[in-house]
Amino acid sequence: MKKIIKITAIILLVALIVIQFIRPAKNNNPAITANDITNTFQINDTIKNILSRACYDCHSNNTTYPWYSNMQPVAWWLNDHIEEGKHHLNFSEFGSYPLLRQSKKLKETANEIDEGEMPLSSYTLIHRNAVLTHDEKEMMMNWAKNLSAEIYAKVPPEEIEKDKKRREERKRQQEAGK
Repeated sequence: MKKIIKITAIILLVALIVIQFIRPAKNNNPAITANDITNTFQINDTIKNILSRACYDCHSNNTTYPWYSNMQPVAWWLNDHIEEGKHHLNFSEFGSYPLLRQSKKLKETANEIDEGEMPLSSYTLIHRNAVLTHDEKEMMMNWAKNLSAEIYAKVPPEEIEKDKKRREERKRQQEAGK
């Protein structure tokens, strides 16, 4: 029995060492793109700072990695988390989104902040500077809602109608699948 435990421990140790050499690509592009939300819309410095310290690590093309991101399997978990965050909302590519999507994403951002879902508690546990004060939350929600409404006012009516029909069709399909 002791021999099995010893062999298992050795195999696990070797596996842990080997996986240290299998690294995901880093999300490092320090250049602010033309499509970055800060280039697409006029945003005050306070909001820019909040976005930078509380949002951009997971929702942009440039992540500031903590020391533990160099250890596997943590790096894989972080990479997956960053890719998922960027899939939902990428502030570096925000200007390339259609207007309706921009408006919806900002409305979702306000809702996520209001519900305490963003920034993630798993992120703020380590990144204490990303914790938003009550005033910062209010400021971010107001900014996101106001910009969302401003963008929505520019969305062509036919695009709104198409979106409404898509949502109705999706709802019918979901109800039919139940």
